[in-house]
Amino acid sequence: MLPRDDRRTRRVLALLLAVSFALITVETQAPNSAPVAALRNAAASVFGPLQQGATTLVRPVEGLQERVGGTRQLAAEVERLRTENSALRGQLSATTVDKAQLAGFSRLLKLAGTGQYKIVPARIIGMGPAQSLSRTITVDAGRNDGIKPDLTVINGEGLVGRVLDAGPHTSTVLLTVDPSVAVGARMEASQEIGIISGTGGSALSLELLNPQARLRPGDRLVTFGSHAGRPYVPGVPIGEVTAVNLATNGPSRRVQIQPFVQFTRLDQVGIVIEQPRQNPRDAVLPSRDGEVQ
Repeated sequence: MLPRDDRRTRRVLALLLAVSFALITVETQAPNSAPVAALRNAAASVFGPLQQGATTLVRPVEGLQERVGGTRQLAAEVERLRTENSALRGQLSATTVDKAQLAGFSRLLKLAGTGQYKIVPARIIGMGPAQSLSRTITVDAGRNDGIKPDLTVINGEGLVGRVLDAGPHTSTVLLTVDPSVAVGARMEASQEIGIISGTGGSALSLELLNPQARLRPGDRLVTFGSHAGRPYVPGVPIGEVTAVNLATNGPSRRVQIQPFVQFTRLDQVGIVIEQPRQNPRDAVLPSRDGEVQ
C-alpha cells in the first residue's frame, strides 16, 4: 500500500496533466480568446518554476560536456605543440652539428691549402682503449684510400699525429701527446731546432738543441720535417710555449708547450699523402687571432 504522501503526489500530477491536455485542446481551437489566455497565464505560473528548475539541472550537465570537450581539445593541442617543439629541437641540434663540422672542414682545407699538403679527409670513429698505454684514435680511411703507415695527420689547428697502422678501410693514428712520440720542431722567430715529446696529458714538452737559446711564453713552433716527409711533413703548426722552468739537476730547462690542437675535441682530420714541394716554414702558423695566415 502506497504512503499517503505518494498518493497525493500522484493525484496532483494527474490533475496537472489533465489540465495541460485541456489547455492544448482549447488553445488549438481558440488560441486568442480571453479565457484561454487566462488559463495559459495560470498554467505558466504553475509549470514555469518546474520548467526553470529542470533547465537549471540540465544546464550544468551541458556546460560540463562542453568543458570536457574543450579540455580534450586543449590537451591534444598541447601534445601536438610538444611534438613539434621536439622535432624543431632535433632539427636545430642537427643544424648546429652540421655547421660545426662544416667550420672544422673549412679550417682543415685552409691549412692544407696554405701548406700545400695533399690530404685525404677522414673522420674519427674510435678512440684507443682506456687501459692502453698509448694515445690513439681510429679514422675511417685506410689503404683503399691511399693511406700508409707513417703519414702525417693534421686538422684545422695543426699537428694531430701520425698513422701507426692502416687497414683496408680504417687506420690507427698515434697522437702527438703520446709519451712515445718525438717530433722534430723549429721555433718561429729564432729558427732554433729542438725535439717535441708527448707527456701523456694535454701538454707537450720541448728540448732545444741549444740549451742557451732564448725562450719566452708565447713563442710558437712548427714541425721541422722528416726525410721524404715521413712521418712528419715540414711547417705544420704544433703549439706555443707556456712555461720555461730551470731543471733542478743542472742548467737544462723544462719547456712546456700548449698544442694548438684540442685533442679532447677531435672530429675531422686530414692525412697528408703527399708533402709540399717547398717547405712552407712559418706560413701555416695561425695569426694571433687564431686564424691561419
